[in-house]
Amino acid sequence: MTAPPSKSYTHRAFALALLAKSPSTIRTPLLSRDTLATIDACRRFGGSVEENGSIFRVSRAGQLNAPDNVLNVENSGTTIRMMMSIASLTAGGFTILTGDSSLRERPMGPLLVALNQLGVDCWSARMDGTPPIIVKGGGMEGGEVEIRGDVSSQFISSLVLSCPLARKDSTITVKGNLVSRPYVDATVEMITRFGGDVAEADGVYLVQAGDYLGIDFLVPSDFSSASFMLTAAAITGGEVEIEMSGLELPQADAAIVGILRKMGVDVRDLEDGKGLFAKSSSDIVGGNFDLSSSPDLLPVLAVLALKSKTPVRITGVAHARFKEIDRVAVLASELEKTGANIEEFPDGMLIEPPKSIKSCQLNPHNDHRTFMAFCVVGLGSREGCLVEGSETVDVSYPDFLRDMRGLSARMDVL
Repeated sequence: MTAPPSKSYTHRAFALALLAKSPSTIRTPLLSRDTLATIDACRRFGGSVEENGSIFRVSRAGQLNAPDNVLNVENSGTTIRMMMSIASLTAGGFTILTGDSSLRERPMGPLLVALNQLGVDCWSARMDGTPPIIVKGGGMEGGEVEIRGDVSSQFISSLVLSCPLARKDSTITVKGNLVSRPYVDATVEMITRFGGDVAEADGVYLVQAGDYLGIDFLVPSDFSSASFMLTAAAITGGEVEIEMSGLELPQADAAIVGILRKMGVDVRDLEDGKGLFAKSSSDIVGGNFDLSSSPDLLPVLAVLALKSKTPVRITGVAHARFKEIDRVAVLASELEKTGANIEEFPDGMLIEPPKSIKSCQLNPHNDHRTFMAFCVVGLGSREGCLVEGSETVDVSYPDFLRDMRGLSARMDVL
C-alpha cells in the first residue's frame, strides 16, 4: 500500500503559505476533515487557495483580514491553536474561533497567557481557557514569553510559527518538560524552509522577526497513519509493504518503527529507501515504553500489547488525556472487554494481555485514532469485533477502510 500524506505537515504547510509574502505550491496534501478546516481558515483570513488535482497554489494579496464571521474549525485542535496566533496578525478587528463540542472542552489557557505576554489581546469567551476564543487583530508585539510545555506542543508550534511576523524578535521559554517535542521540531523545520529564523537551546526558542517567502513543498507520508497498518500486520501474523516519501523529515510517530522492533516485529526499510516492510513474529514481547514524545501512538501500542507474550507498561502520556477524548481512560476501559487486565494510572497504563482476544463491541467515543486502533483489535480476534464510529476516520485518514480492505481485512459497515 501507499501511506497517505501527513496531517501534521499539511497543517503547517498551509498555515505558513498563508503568511508568506510570495506564492507557495503544496503538493499532495492530506485532504481530511481536520486539514480542510485549516484550508478553510486560510481562505477566511484572506488567502487564495487554488486547487489543481493534488497540487494547491496558496497566495495572499496585502494584509491578513479578520474573518467576516465566526471561524468554526470543527474538531481540529491543531487548526484552532495555530489560527489563534495568526488571528493576532490581522490588520484589525476581532476573530472568534470555535469548534465542535469536543474541541470546546480542550484547554487553550497556556496559549492565551503567552499571547497576552506578546502584546496580543485575546481571551476565552467563557473565561475558563476553552473555546470559543476571541482574538483582537492589529499585530503581535513580540518580546519575551514563558509557556508550559506539559499540556500540548501545539502551543509552542503556534507561537514559533507566528512570532517571525511580530514587530520585534521573540524569546519563547518552555517551562517544564516539553511533550511531543518532535511536532515542534517539524514546525521549526517548516519555518526554516519558508525562510524564517528560529534557533533553540535548552528549551528556549529565539525567533527573529522577518518575513516568510513561498516555497514548493511536497507533503511527506504520514507515519501516524502507517502505524495502523504496521500494527495490523504484527497482530494478524501477516506482513505489509508500505511505500512512503519524505522520510527525512522529523515525525513523532516514526517512533513506531523502534517500538515494533523492540517488541520482536521484523521491520525493514525497502531496498530503494522509499518505504517500510513489516512481518509479524510469533513471539511479540512486552516491555516499558515512554510515549511522551509520540502520544498519538498510544492507541496502536495498547492494541499491540494484546498480542504480547508479556505485559506492556506505557508511560508519559498524561497529555493524551487532553486530546479529542481522554484516550488513556477510554483505551483502558474499552480494551478490558477483550479479556486484558489493565491498570490505569495518571500518565499511562499497564496492560496484561489476554490468552486470546475476545470478540466484543468497542466504543471509541468519537475519536478517529481510537476507532482505527479498535479495528485492528478486531483483526486480532478470532470472531472479530463490532467497532462503533466509522464516520470518524475522515478526521485524519479518510481512506482507512478502503486501504484496510486492500490488505485483505474483512470489514463491513453496518
